[in-house]
Amino acid sequence: MPVLAQLLVALVALEHIYILWLEMFAWESRGKKVFKGALKEEYFAPTKVLAANQGLYNGFLAAGLIWALLIADPLWSGKVALFFLACVVVAGVYGAATASRKIFFVQAVPALLAVAALLLLS
Repeated sequence: MPVLAQLLVALVALEHIYILWLEMFAWESRGKKVFKGALKEEYFAPTKVLAANQGLYNGFLAAGLIWALLIADPLWSGKVALFFLACVVVAGVYGAATASRKIFFVQAVPALLAVAALLLLS
């Protein structure tokens, strides 16, 4: 996998580790600041378990991307990365369509850039 693609995959993985932390461990503190305006303050406590579940799924995406970076075979590394990046893109598009358009730019665009780097540079 080309270095630029590796860096972009790592960036997307780090973003999803941050989302895991935010949704699983900081939902009622930092989450209130990040999602200010998108969710009323009184909704954070009752949705804590739901947010933690979402965070866990984001952690699985990060784990898959990290796994892709650790695979020695460049062909398989790229294929695994493409799969998990596609999952991130789908999640970003769905989030943009159902929750906030901002999600597309925060989640899907970095993954799309990584996909482009993988496909164009490999």
